[in-house]
This record gives sequence, C-alpha cells and structure tokens, in this order.
Amino acid sequence: MKTFFPEIEPYNTFFLQVGDGHELYVEEVGNPKGFPAIFLHGGPGGGFGPKHRRLFDPAVYRIILLDQRGSGKSKPHASLENNTTWHLVSDLEKLRTHLGIDKWLVFGGSWGSTLALAYAEKHPERVSALILRGIFLCRPEEIHWFYQQGLDQLFPDLWEEYIKPIPPEKRDRMVNTYYEILTGSDEKARLEAAKAWSVWEGSTCKLIPDIDTISSFESDLKALAMARIECHFFVHNCWFDGDQLLREAHRLRNIPTWIVHGRYDVVCPVKNAWDLHKVFPEAKLQIIPDAGHAYDEPGTLNALLTAVEDAAVLLKNAVPTKVG
Repeated sequence: MKTFFPEIEPYNTFFLQVGDGHELYVEEVGNPKGFPAIFLHGGPGGGFGPKHRRLFDPAVYRIILLDQRGSGKSKPHASLENNTTWHLVSDLEKLRTHLGIDKWLVFGGSWGSTLALAYAEKHPERVSALILRGIFLCRPEEIHWFYQQGLDQLFPDLWEEYIKPIPPEKRDRMVNTYYEILTGSDEKARLEAAKAWSVWEGSTCKLIPDIDTISSFESDLKALAMARIECHFFVHNCWFDGDQLLREAHRLRNIPTWIVHGRYDVVCPVKNAWDLHKVFPEAKLQIIPDAGHAYDEPGTLNALLTAVEDAAVLLKNAVPTKVG
C-alpha cells in the first residue's frame, strides 16, 4: 500500500488578489520545474492542509494548493459575497495565468471533484489530466440524501445532533433553515449551527469513524467557513442547471482521467461516480471496496497515489524534454 510522501514545506507562498474583495492564499511545493498540478480542496469552504502537499511526488510535480474564496487562510474568512462556482472557476484561470502555466493536472476530491469538473469542462485545453475522488455532482437528490432524508436511516444517533439547532417545525427544509441561521445576526446561534453542520459531515466521512477527523471539523474557523459556504452553495444548487456536469462531460473526452470512489461513501454515494463514468467511459474508474468518503483511508489513498504516479508517466511520455 502506498502512503503519503514525506512532510514538506512550500518554497513559495502568496496571496492572489482575484477581485471582488477576495484574496486567495496559495502555496507552491515540490519541483519548480516539475509537471504543474493543482489541488482543489473539498467543502466548499474546507480549505487545504499540510497533508495535501504530500499527495504528489515532490521531485516530479510542481504542486499548487490554494484556499478557495472564504476558505482556510483566504480573505475575507467565510465570506459569501461574490462567492459562486463560476467565481472559483475564474479564480483558477487567474491563478494559472499568474503562474505562467499553460496546462496543469487538476486533482480534486468531494467538492474539489465538482470544481475540477466545472473547470475542465469550461477550459479543457488547460487540463493535462484529471484525478477525481469522491464524486459530487451537486444534484438536488444528492443534497437531499445527505442533509434532509436518506442518510438519517444509517446514522440516526448522529442525525439527532445534526438537527438540534433547527426548530422541529422547520425540519422539513433543513438546508434552507440552516442557511437562515448561518447568515443571521445571532453570533452564538451561527456558531452552534456551523458546528452541528460540520460535525455531521466529519462524523460520516469515514467507513470507520475517526475522532481526530471529527475534532478537526469542530474547530470554530473551519466549521464557520465550511457550513456557511456549503449551505450558500447548496441553496443555489451550486449555480448548475440540473445534470449540467454530466451533460457537458463530453468535453473531457481527450483528458486522461482517473476516478477513485469508496464503495461505502455515504457522503457522496458511489452512484455519482457510476453516473459520471457512464457518460465518460474513457475515464478510469476504481471503486475501493473497503472505504468511505475520506481521501486518507488506506485503499483510497493508495489508489490516488497510484493515479498520480500513472499520470506522471503519461505526462513524461507526452513531453520529450526531461522535467528538471
């Protein structure tokens, strides 16, 4: 089983001003002359962490990580203003241009897979390869399953904690009511709701629950950004038109693509990956038999690192000049 590359520090960090009052925190790690690869974190609103630097061979890849609008170290924190899927797609193009990159490998998990698909469908000529994990297509039925009805049947005990901030008479519209609280003026209620929303996700993302993972979702800063931004995106259907990502998947046909999805992923059920694969059969789909949603479960991590390795071989064969 492959595991994380050794710990590594960035050789470059900066804030990119993308307009609308937003500044994005960016890191570059690995080989400055390597194959460019950008990591797209989940959420939306989740931010990236030091472990995400270690998903790529630092001798081979020029690894770029950014906190999307309102996330992580980006400013302003947890902001919803001018924060939509298409703002984030535009930000990626601004970052690519700023860094002088022609094409890059795009790696995204969960919401990161959504953003990767949206970006690649809009700018296929700028994507050298796609690595996608835990497919989320942001369809109404996916949001309903996780936040309204469906997953409560598997986790009735955890569900009780998730619904606590919502008055009983408003529990027939959970996402909309959460949004009212998370965008309201009551600071205490906002934080309580944010933690309940975020911990629900952290508690269900692994096949075997992990206390450290759950605790990370409970921190004030992460919970506020993730809950507010996720809820904001979901009440607006992520600014997609129904099955838009599936309808536009034909634009990806010439992009080498790896899809990795846990069989027991209850956050983003494996049917999402299957639906994508049916309209994009050229992609290599691997369903991990003993994994949930998290990227660092052993089988999923092994598959992702293998995909990154395979992509490097493909990119090396496509470019005759040796990577420095």
